[in-house]
Amino acid sequence: MRAKSENSAAAPEAVLKRRETSVAEARSLEARSKRRKPHDKGLWLIAIFKLVKATLLIIVAIEALRLVHNDVAATVSHWVAAFRIDPDNRFIHKLLAKLAVVNDHKLEEISAGSFFYAALLGTEGIGLILEKRWAEYFTVIATASFIPLEIYEIVERMTVPRLLLLAFNIGVVVYLIRKLRERRPHAPA
Repeated sequence: MRAKSENSAAAPEAVLKRRETSVAEARSLEARSKRRKPHDKGLWLIAIFKLVKATLLIIVAIEALRLVHNDVAATVSHWVAAFRIDPDNRFIHKLLAKLAVVNDHKLEEISAGSFFYAALLGTEGIGLILEKRWAEYFTVIATASFIPLEIYEIVERMTVPRLLLLAFNIGVVVYLIRKLRERRPHAPA
């Protein structure tokens, strides 16, 4: 009988101890979440831009595959009519002339390239949203590697969108390099 009363007396103490532990864990978790730094808006902006580009490239890749074994020029002519674009527009005529020579092999190449580049951009975007350091390095390397090509394109034919894209990509590279340097561990003096 006495052993039973000792167990019943010990039970409330154990419950209290568990409650105290739970309360302490909750306070610790709350303190850690308050200490967590806010998300970097620059990284998020870059990540969203990369993910939007990846999504658009996936759409291009899928549409290119859908055009395989179809008359591309006729399909685009149908789209021009459906979207009520002026069919006598000189840009539309140039586009239709270029698309008339696109064959199935070229469409498959366009699709494969679009899927590959979308995977690259998606990896960058998701890594940046998760604020992974490797994603910052990866984005700097990938983005900087396309800058010479963009400069070449501008030298060949300068357009405002090309200039804006070059300026944006240079801005991304500079921003990420500065960010990486800020978080670099300092060597002891």
